[in-house]
Amino acid sequence: MQDGPLVVAGERLRSRLLVGTGKFSAHEVMRDAVLASGAEIVTVALRRVDLDRVGEGDILDFVPPGVRLLPNTSGAVDAAEAVRLARLGRAGTGTSWVKLEVTPDPRTLAPDPVETLRAAELLVADGFTVLPYCSADPVLCRRLEEAGCATVMPLGAWIGSNRGLRTRDAIEVIVDQAGVPVVVDAGLGAPSDAAEAMEVGADAVLVNTAIAVARDPVAMARAFALATAAGRLGYLAGRGAVGEVASASSPLTGFLSHPPTGLLSQPPTPGSGSTAGAAGLRPGRAEADVVGGGV
Repeated sequence: MQDGPLVVAGERLRSRLLVGTGKFSAHEVMRDAVLASGAEIVTVALRRVDLDRVGEGDILDFVPPGVRLLPNTSGAVDAAEAVRLARLGRAGTGTSWVKLEVTPDPRTLAPDPVETLRAAELLVADGFTVLPYCSADPVLCRRLEEAGCATVMPLGAWIGSNRGLRTRDAIEVIVDQAGVPVVVDAGLGAPSDAAEAMEVGADAVLVNTAIAVARDPVAMARAFALATAAGRLGYLAGRGAVGEVASASSPLTGFLSHPPTGLLSQPPTPGSGSTAGAAGLRPGRAEADVVGGGV
Protein backbone atom coordinates (compact mmCIF):
# COMPACT_ATOMS: atom_id res chain seq x y z
CA MET A 1 0.00 0.00 0.00
CA GLN A 2 1.50 3.32 -1.06
CA ASP A 3 1.55 6.29 1.30
CA GLY A 4 2.62 9.83 0.57
CA PRO A 5 5.07 11.77 2.71
CA LEU A 6 4.17 13.89 5.70
CA VAL A 7 4.15 17.48 4.45
CA VAL A 8 4.69 20.28 6.98
CA ALA A 9 4.93 23.84 5.65
CA GLY A 10 6.03 22.47 2.29
CA GLU A 11 8.68 20.17 3.77
CA ARG A 12 8.27 16.52 2.74
CA LEU A 13 9.14 14.04 5.49
CA ARG A 14 9.38 10.27 5.31
CA SER A 15 9.14 9.68 9.05
CA ARG A 16 5.95 10.40 10.97
CA LEU A 17 7.72 10.19 14.33
CA LEU A 18 9.10 13.37 15.88
CA VAL A 19 11.26 13.08 18.98
CA GLY A 20 12.36 15.29 21.84
CA THR A 21 15.82 15.71 23.33
CA GLY A 22 15.13 16.16 27.05
CA LYS A 23 15.61 13.76 30.00
CA PHE A 24 18.25 11.56 28.35
CA SER A 25 21.08 10.38 30.59
CA ALA A 26 23.66 11.74 28.15
CA HIS A 27 23.79 13.65 24.90
CA GLU A 28 25.33 10.61 23.21
CA VAL A 29 22.35 8.46 24.20
CA MET A 30 20.01 11.09 22.79
CA ARG A 31 21.90 11.12 19.50
CA ASP A 32 21.80 7.33 19.19
CA ALA A 33 18.09 7.24 20.00
CA VAL A 34 17.32 9.88 17.39
CA LEU A 35 19.20 7.85 14.79
CA ALA A 36 17.36 4.66 15.81
CA SER A 37 13.99 6.42 15.58
CA GLY A 38 14.52 7.52 11.99
CA ALA A 39 13.04 10.89 12.97
CA GLU A 40 13.71 13.83 10.68
CA ILE A 41 12.61 16.47 13.20
CA VAL A 42 13.80 16.83 16.78
CA THR A 43 12.65 19.44 19.24
CA VAL A 44 14.83 21.08 21.86
CA ALA A 45 13.93 23.51 24.63
CA LEU A 46 15.47 26.91 24.00
CA ARG A 47 15.93 27.33 27.75
CA ARG A 48 18.33 24.35 27.71
CA VAL A 49 20.48 25.70 24.88
CA ASP A 50 23.56 27.78 25.57
CA LEU A 51 23.91 29.55 22.23
CA ASP A 52 27.36 30.79 23.27
CA ARG A 53 28.61 27.17 23.58
CA VAL A 54 27.35 25.73 20.33
CA GLY A 55 30.27 23.77 18.90
CA GLU A 56 31.68 23.14 22.37
CA GLY A 57 29.59 20.17 23.48
CA ASP A 58 26.18 21.83 23.71
CA ILE A 59 23.15 19.63 23.11
CA LEU A 60 22.74 21.07 19.61
CA ASP A 61 26.10 19.54 18.69
CA PHE A 62 24.61 16.07 19.18
CA VAL A 63 21.64 16.48 16.85
CA PRO A 64 22.48 14.17 13.93
CA PRO A 65 23.28 15.84 10.59
CA GLY A 66 20.31 16.15 8.28
CA VAL A 67 17.77 16.20 11.12
CA ARG A 68 15.71 19.39 11.25
CA LEU A 69 15.92 21.28 14.53
CA LEU A 70 12.60 22.41 16.01
CA PRO A 71 13.27 24.82 18.89
CA ASN A 72 10.47 25.00 21.44
CA THR A 73 9.35 27.65 23.90
CA SER A 74 9.02 25.27 26.85
CA GLY A 75 8.77 27.22 30.10
CA ALA A 76 7.00 30.25 28.64
CA VAL A 77 4.11 31.33 30.86
CA ASP A 78 2.47 33.78 28.48
CA ALA A 79 2.45 34.91 24.86
CA ALA A 80 5.03 37.66 25.37
CA GLU A 81 7.60 35.27 26.82
CA ALA A 82 6.95 32.68 24.12
CA VAL A 83 7.50 35.25 21.38
CA ARG A 84 10.72 36.45 23.04
CA LEU A 85 12.07 32.90 23.27
CA ALA A 86 11.13 32.14 19.68
CA ARG A 87 12.94 35.22 18.41
CA LEU A 88 16.05 34.37 20.44
CA GLY A 89 15.94 30.87 19.01
CA ARG A 90 15.66 32.11 15.46
CA ALA A 91 18.59 34.45 15.96
CA GLY A 92 20.74 31.73 17.50
CA THR A 93 19.87 28.72 15.36
CA GLY A 94 18.91 30.27 12.05
CA THR A 95 15.58 28.44 11.83
CA SER A 96 12.19 30.11 11.76
CA TRP A 97 10.42 26.90 12.77
CA VAL A 98 9.19 26.86 16.35
CA LYS A 99 7.22 24.51 18.52
CA LEU A 100 5.02 26.88 20.49
CA GLU A 101 4.47 25.96 24.15
CA VAL A 102 2.78 28.20 26.71
CA THR A 103 2.40 26.33 29.99
CA PRO A 104 1.83 28.55 33.03
CA ASP A 105 0.65 25.76 35.36
CA PRO A 106 3.76 24.03 36.78
CA ARG A 107 1.74 21.11 38.16
CA THR A 108 0.06 19.91 34.96
CA LEU A 109 2.04 21.84 32.32
CA ALA A 110 -1.31 22.23 30.61
CA PRO A 111 -1.16 24.60 27.63
CA ASP A 112 -2.87 27.97 28.07
CA PRO A 113 -5.38 28.19 25.19
CA VAL A 114 -5.76 31.97 25.23
CA GLU A 115 -2.04 32.79 25.39
CA THR A 116 -1.17 30.03 22.92
CA LEU A 117 -3.54 31.44 20.30
CA ARG A 118 -2.30 34.98 20.93
CA ALA A 119 1.34 33.91 20.59
CA ALA A 120 0.57 31.94 17.43
CA GLU A 121 -0.97 34.98 15.78
CA LEU A 122 2.05 37.12 16.67
CA LEU A 123 4.61 34.56 15.53
CA VAL A 124 2.89 33.81 12.22
CA ALA A 125 2.76 37.55 11.53
CA ASP A 126 6.50 37.66 12.27
CA GLY A 127 7.32 35.01 9.67
CA PHE A 128 7.60 31.93 11.89
CA THR A 129 6.48 28.44 10.95
CA VAL A 130 4.46 27.64 14.05
CA LEU A 131 3.72 24.16 15.39
CA PRO A 132 1.61 24.76 18.52
CA TYR A 133 1.31 22.36 21.43
CA CYS A 134 -2.27 22.66 22.63
CA SER A 135 -5.07 20.98 24.52
CA ALA A 136 -7.16 18.44 22.63
CA ASP A 137 -9.85 21.03 21.94
CA PRO A 138 -11.38 20.89 18.45
CA VAL A 139 -12.43 24.56 18.58
CA LEU A 140 -8.98 25.76 19.63
CA CYS A 141 -7.31 23.60 16.97
CA ARG A 142 -9.53 25.15 14.32
CA ARG A 143 -8.65 28.66 15.56
CA LEU A 144 -4.92 27.86 15.48
CA GLU A 145 -5.22 26.58 11.93
CA GLU A 146 -7.10 29.73 10.93
CA ALA A 147 -4.29 31.78 12.52
CA GLY A 148 -1.85 30.22 10.05
CA CYS A 149 -0.19 27.47 12.10
CA ALA A 150 1.56 24.77 10.07
CA THR A 151 0.23 21.97 12.29
CA VAL A 152 -1.82 21.48 15.41
CA MET A 153 -0.30 19.40 18.20
CA PRO A 154 -2.98 18.30 20.67
CA LEU A 155 -1.86 16.46 23.79
CA GLY A 156 -2.49 12.76 24.33
CA ALA A 157 -2.09 13.12 28.10
CA TRP A 158 -0.17 15.37 30.51
CA ILE A 159 3.41 16.09 29.42
CA GLY A 160 5.82 13.43 30.60
CA SER A 161 3.08 11.32 32.21
CA ASN A 162 3.41 8.23 29.97
CA ARG A 163 -0.34 7.72 30.46
CA GLY A 164 -1.19 7.02 26.83
CA LEU A 165 -3.87 8.38 24.51
CA ARG A 166 -6.36 9.70 27.07
CA THR A 167 -7.86 12.18 24.58
CA ARG A 168 -8.75 9.72 21.83
CA ASP A 169 -12.34 10.88 21.24
CA ALA A 170 -11.27 14.52 20.88
CA ILE A 171 -8.34 13.58 18.63
CA GLU A 172 -10.73 11.83 16.25
CA VAL A 173 -12.81 15.02 15.93
CA ILE A 174 -9.70 17.16 15.44
CA VAL A 175 -8.41 14.83 12.73
CA ASP A 176 -11.76 14.87 10.96
CA GLN A 177 -11.88 18.67 10.72
CA ALA A 178 -8.21 19.55 10.26
CA GLY A 179 -6.74 20.96 7.09
CA VAL A 180 -3.18 20.84 8.46
CA PRO A 181 -1.25 17.87 9.89
CA VAL A 182 -2.34 16.70 13.33
CA VAL A 183 0.61 15.69 15.51
CA VAL A 184 -0.30 14.02 18.81
CA ASP A 185 2.16 15.37 21.34
CA ALA A 186 2.76 14.55 25.02
CA GLY A 187 1.80 11.69 27.29
CA LEU A 188 2.34 8.73 24.95
CA GLY A 189 4.07 6.12 27.09
CA ALA A 190 4.38 2.96 25.01
CA PRO A 191 4.76 2.13 21.33
CA SER A 192 1.17 0.86 21.32
CA ASP A 193 0.03 4.39 22.25
CA ALA A 194 1.72 5.76 19.14
CA ALA A 195 0.11 3.06 17.03
CA GLU A 196 -3.31 3.91 18.48
CA ALA A 197 -2.88 7.61 17.73
CA MET A 198 -1.91 6.83 14.15
CA GLU A 199 -4.76 4.33 13.75
CA VAL A 200 -7.35 7.03 14.50
CA GLY A 201 -5.88 9.25 11.79
CA ALA A 202 -3.18 11.41 13.37
CA ASP A 203 -0.57 12.43 10.81
CA ALA A 204 2.36 12.05 13.21
CA VAL A 205 3.30 11.70 16.87
CA LEU A 206 5.92 13.41 19.00
CA VAL A 207 7.56 11.37 21.75
CA ASN A 208 10.22 12.31 24.29
CA THR A 209 9.86 11.02 27.85
CA ALA A 210 8.82 7.47 26.98
CA ILE A 211 12.00 7.05 24.94
CA ALA A 212 14.38 9.00 27.17
CA VAL A 213 13.51 7.26 30.47
CA ALA A 214 13.25 3.74 29.04
CA ARG A 215 15.73 1.13 30.26
CA ASP A 216 17.09 1.04 26.71
CA PRO A 217 16.27 4.34 25.02
CA VAL A 218 17.74 3.29 21.67
CA ALA A 219 15.64 0.13 21.50
CA MET A 220 12.55 2.06 22.61
CA ALA A 221 13.13 4.65 19.90
CA ARG A 222 13.18 1.89 17.31
CA ALA A 223 10.03 0.37 18.81
CA PHE A 224 8.20 3.70 18.53
CA ALA A 225 9.32 4.02 14.91
CA LEU A 226 7.90 0.61 14.06
CA ALA A 227 4.66 1.26 15.97
CA THR A 228 4.15 4.60 14.27
CA ALA A 229 4.56 3.01 10.86
CA ALA A 230 2.27 0.10 11.78
CA GLY A 231 -0.44 2.44 13.06
CA ARG A 232 -0.30 4.51 9.90
CA LEU A 233 -0.59 1.39 7.74
CA GLY A 234 -3.53 0.20 9.81
CA TYR A 235 -5.28 3.53 9.30
CA LEU A 236 -4.72 3.44 5.56
CA ALA A 237 -5.88 -0.17 5.34
CA GLY A 238 -9.24 0.79 6.85
CA ARG A 239 -10.68 -0.91 9.88
CA GLY A 240 -13.67 -3.20 9.33
CA ALA A 241 -17.08 -2.61 10.88
CA VAL A 242 -17.30 -3.08 14.64
CA GLY A 243 -19.96 -5.67 15.42
CA GLU A 244 -22.34 -5.83 18.38
CA VAL A 245 -22.27 -9.64 18.57
CA ALA A 246 -19.81 -12.40 17.74
CA SER A 247 -19.25 -13.32 14.12
CA ALA A 248 -17.33 -16.52 13.40
CA SER A 249 -14.44 -16.17 10.99
CA SER A 250 -15.00 -19.82 9.97
CA PRO A 251 -18.81 -20.41 9.86
CA LEU A 252 -19.95 -23.73 11.34
CA THR A 253 -23.07 -24.02 9.17
CA GLY A 254 -23.55 -27.63 8.12
CA PHE A 255 -20.68 -28.97 10.24
CA LEU A 256 -22.39 -29.73 13.54
CA SER A 257 -25.81 -30.39 12.00
CA HIS A 258 -24.39 -32.97 9.54
CA PRO A 259 -21.48 -34.76 11.19
CA PRO A 260 -19.60 -37.45 9.28
CA THR A 261 -21.45 -40.79 9.33
CA GLY A 262 -20.55 -42.88 12.35
CA LEU A 263 -18.39 -40.25 14.07
CA LEU A 264 -20.97 -39.02 16.56
CA SER A 265 -23.83 -41.46 15.98
CA GLN A 266 -22.98 -43.74 18.92
CA PRO A 267 -20.93 -43.05 22.04
CA PRO A 268 -17.76 -45.12 21.93
CA THR A 269 -17.29 -47.96 24.35
CA PRO A 270 -14.28 -47.57 26.64
CA GLY A 271 -11.47 -49.79 25.46
CA SER A 272 -13.33 -50.81 22.29
CA GLY A 273 -10.48 -49.77 20.06
CA SER A 274 -12.50 -46.87 18.63
CA THR A 275 -10.83 -43.69 17.51
CA ALA A 276 -11.85 -42.00 20.74
CA GLY A 277 -10.58 -44.85 22.86
CA ALA A 278 -7.30 -44.97 20.99
CA ALA A 279 -6.90 -41.28 21.63
CA GLY A 280 -7.21 -41.89 25.35
CA LEU A 281 -10.47 -39.96 25.85
CA ARG A 282 -12.32 -40.51 29.10
CA PRO A 283 -15.73 -42.31 29.00
CA GLY A 284 -18.56 -39.86 28.52
CA ARG A 285 -16.26 -37.11 27.24
CA ALA A 286 -15.44 -38.44 23.76
CA GLU A 287 -18.19 -36.64 21.89
CA ALA A 288 -17.53 -33.29 23.52
CA ASP A 289 -13.79 -33.60 23.06
CA VAL A 290 -14.03 -34.50 19.40
CA VAL A 291 -16.43 -31.64 18.66
CA GLY A 292 -14.33 -29.19 20.65
CA GLY A 293 -11.18 -30.28 18.90
CA GLY A 294 -12.82 -29.82 15.50
CA VAL A 295 -13.76 -26.21 16.24
